[in-house]
Amino acid sequence: MRIVHVDTGPRMRGGQWQALFLHQGLVEAGWDSVLLARLGSPLLREARARGLPAECLRLPTLLRLARRADLIHAHDARAHTLAALTGHPRLIVSRRVGFAPRASVWSRWKLRKAKRYLAVSQYVRGVLLAAGVEASRVSVVYDGVPLLPRSSRAGPAIAPAEDDPMKGESLLREAEAAGGFRVLRSHDLVADLGAASLMVYLSRMEGLGSGVLLAMSAAVPVVASKVGGLTEAVADGQTGLLVENAAGAIADAVNRLTGDRELAARMGEAGRQRILEEFTIEHMVQRTLQNYEEVLSCRT
Repeated sequence: MRIVHVDTGPRMRGGQWQALFLHQGLVEAGWDSVLLARLGSPLLREARARGLPAECLRLPTLLRLARRADLIHAHDARAHTLAALTGHPRLIVSRRVGFAPRASVWSRWKLRKAKRYLAVSQYVRGVLLAAGVEASRVSVVYDGVPLLPRSSRAGPAIAPAEDDPMKGESLLREAEAAGGFRVLRSHDLVADLGAASLMVYLSRMEGLGSGVLLAMSAAVPVVASKVGGLTEAVADGQTGLLVENAAGAIADAVNRLTGDRELAARMGEAGRQRILEEFTIEHMVQRTLQNYEEVLSCRT
């Protein structure tokens, strides 16, 4: 099986990490997998640094590789467009965002071109079904994250540093003022989770929330918005607390966990166990492979 992965992201965000983890897992399992990423992108650099087959994304390169590929897997919206233009009959598209596809003629054409969608959550699957995609063409494949060392929980509460208006930076500032605490904005979650006492993850819309999964893998409890796929990632009251996007509710949840270390530790350990059961990289790779095999066998 020859797989061509296409990603156009300029930054190393959750989707790029998932593309990298999947590509590496396939290569290590002996599959013929190659990644195309944009010139100068951190994804391309990281893949090459790991010794993985990776080339600069250019249309002639994509067309050349598509001719001998069994599958093309597009990992973002622009990649979906480029892959659809190749006319390859077995196009797989990862759908990670929680907003509905546009209703334009162009968007409807793109939606029809994918043989299978891999939705990052049941929530995203529902969005695709509501947009008219047949249920047989949509599977749920949750993100997979590495199992990080357990946090010492001796450090501050942290939140991802974000400038995306759909994330909750302004809301977090309001909650800090209401609750009388400060949260460290992290530019390196893996490093900062080594001592974090709590993860605060706020969003107005979320496909799943891979940052939350990273926190859980480090046994760090989570306070997260009760929106989208976050309600699937976080087991409310068990691995963290889901809250309405209101400053008072967020402040109460943060102060509850920072004030009860035993509860926070218990939720952190439950989160780590949930990662082992549902959200490992191995689970993600195997579920993706199952979808590849189904598409190749023409059972759908």
